[in-house]
Amino acid sequence: MTQPIVVTGTDTGIGKTVFSAALTQALAATYWKPVQSGLEEETDTQTVKRLTGCAVLPEAYRLQIPASPHYSAEEEGVLIECGSLDLPQVSGPLVMEGAGGVMVPLTRETLYIDLFKTWQSPVVLCARTGLGTINHSLLSIEALRLRGCSLLGIVFIGDEVADTERTIVEYAGVKKLGRFPVLKEITTKTIEAAFSDNFRLEDFCLQDGKGA
Repeated sequence: MTQPIVVTGTDTGIGKTVFSAALTQALAATYWKPVQSGLEEETDTQTVKRLTGCAVLPEAYRLQIPASPHYSAEEEGVLIECGSLDLPQVSGPLVMEGAGGVMVPLTRETLYIDLFKTWQSPVVLCARTGLGTINHSLLSIEALRLRGCSLLGIVFIGDEVADTERTIVEYAGVKKLGRFPVLKEITTKTIEAAFSDNFRLEDFCLQDGKGA
């Protein structure tokens, strides 16, 4: 059985939802984002559904304020029960997307990375290619490994910056899964082509749950 895959990032707003959509589409997977903060605009779940037509699971928590989940929940009087965020049972592959970076707080006691450790599913780290990404990427990779998370590899998002990408991969000893380019138009067809042209599907079809 194909193992669930966690998609996380080094920061917020780097494009991991679009990549998650492309991965979900390529795997014909089910998509799940456990906690959504911010409901005024199209949610990440709605975006993935619109772009892929794949099955999506409802969020366990939907919070109005577009902020860190711990803050949004506190402001709205919602108690996030992290112990209830177990891996969903679905037929076929499952892609799960976190919020922002790996150390985003879910509560005052629990970070997203703690949830990843509990799940023990392979993690795909999305990183921008722009200035500052070396530091953010290396810190994120180190944190994931210190928690004992299984790191499948890194996905770069943005225009090619060859030396930056090489530096991160060599320092961290992490597998580069590919680079998702900047798209002038984000549609079902463009994300499908971007994934097909820049990634190998077999790198994401895991049977034993072991990452690099």
